[in-house]
Amino acid sequence: MSRADLPHRRRNLLTGEWLLVSPHRAKRPWQGEAAPAAALRAPSHDPACHLCPGNVRATGEANPDYRDTFIFANDFAALLDQGASVQEPFPFESAPARGEARVICFAPDHGATLARLDPDSLERVIACWCAQSAELGAKWAHVQIFENKGAMMGASSPHPHGQVWASDFIPQTVATEDARQREFLNQRGSVLLDAVAAAELAEDSRVVEANDHWLAVVPHWAAWPFETLLIARDPVARLEQLSPEARSALAAILGRLLRRYDGLFSCDFPYSMGWHGAPHGLADDTGHWRLHAHFLPPLLRSATVRKHMVGFELLAETQRDLTPEAAAERLRAVEIDA
Repeated sequence: MSRADLPHRRRNLLTGEWLLVSPHRAKRPWQGEAAPAAALRAPSHDPACHLCPGNVRATGEANPDYRDTFIFANDFAALLDQGASVQEPFPFESAPARGEARVICFAPDHGATLARLDPDSLERVIACWCAQSAELGAKWAHVQIFENKGAMMGASSPHPHGQVWASDFIPQTVATEDARQREFLNQRGSVLLDAVAAAELAEDSRVVEANDHWLAVVPHWAAWPFETLLIARDPVARLEQLSPEARSALAAILGRLLRRYDGLFSCDFPYSMGWHGAPHGLADDTGHWRLHAHFLPPLLRSATVRKHMVGFELLAETQRDLTPEAAAERLRAVEIDA
């Protein structure tokens, strides 16, 4: 039997963590949770939606009749300008946390998604991401741009939107990625994700989409069944450094990747995605960084069966059944419009 059939471990080069791959378990019967499948299309306007143009939000403030992207300060922000500072007795530790959070409505159409936006509209979203990264990065140590899509991923509204959380600290996962990329450059003299991209293109078994500026792969160390990693092929460390050509190429590959997701189980595919770029607190010390985005979708077998991170995953080590190579093959097999 080959590695594709037998248990083995793989290491996440960005975090240093190991995960267990158990391909033979993909054949086990399922009698667990089956969540309702998300509808493929919502109405273009919902009078009860807090994010639709002209509607009133929970605070009583009315949204403008916007026709493009719309940004506002999160009404229930997780980070505030003032953070609590408490002296804890040994062995407890705490630290103040300051920042701000914003919401980005991608489009006025309540039934739209990034997968269904036309290239021009996608480029406007990308321009918004870049502008937010630059503006907030001038004030805060880190800017996290992300989207939770679908009720299965905890989205509080189906309206197409994402969030920006800026903080005066570098969050743990980003700090780990920073340290691993810095160590790789110091030891090997090359950028970690440049080496990963070159190796993935050469092997080709995990590549889902590629163009001159971007590479989308199911990474060798993927934890979620259909997880993908979108890597910038240009020497950029932050969103605002993207050239006009790279932004257009990003809109193209993003649309294709997300349409593949939707086509996989013929549903409005849920996911959490987020951009990782060099923290702005590093100033110009970014030579070890390469801009990238993580797409973390929960679906496993169908539109109604998701992967649960429980048991061994919570108490010991991340585990997956479907191999990354098999996941990439299934995503490539989805037929989409050119």
